[in-house]
Amino acid sequence: MAKENIKEQTRNRIRVPRQYQVLIYNDDFTPMDFVVNVLMHIFDKDEPTAVALMMSVHKGSHAVAGVYPRDLAQTKAAEAVQWAREEGYPLKVEAVCQ
Repeated sequence: MAKENIKEQTRNRIRVPRQYQVLIYNDDFTPMDFVVNVLMHIFDKDEPTAVALMMSVHKGSHAVAGVYPRDLAQTKAAEAVQWAREEGYPLKVEAVCQ
C-alpha cells in the first residue's frame, strides 16, 4: 500500500508546461512580404498559411503566430524582433501566457 501511495503522489506532481501564444502585431511600416518571411522561417509556416496569417494581422490588430512552451515562445518572439530591427522595421512580436 505504501508503494501505491508514493506512485500516486508522483503522478500528481507531473504537470504539462504552460503554453504561450506568440502574437504578431499590425503596424503601418513593416512590409507584408517581410512578415510572411518571418512566419515561414521562424514559425515554420508554409507559404499559404503564412500569407493567411499575415492578412489576418493586416486586417486586425494581431494574430497568433504559434503556441509553444514559455522558453521557446520567448526565443521565437525575440528572434523575430531582432530580425525586424536588423532590417529597420518596427514589427512587434511578443509571447503571452494563454
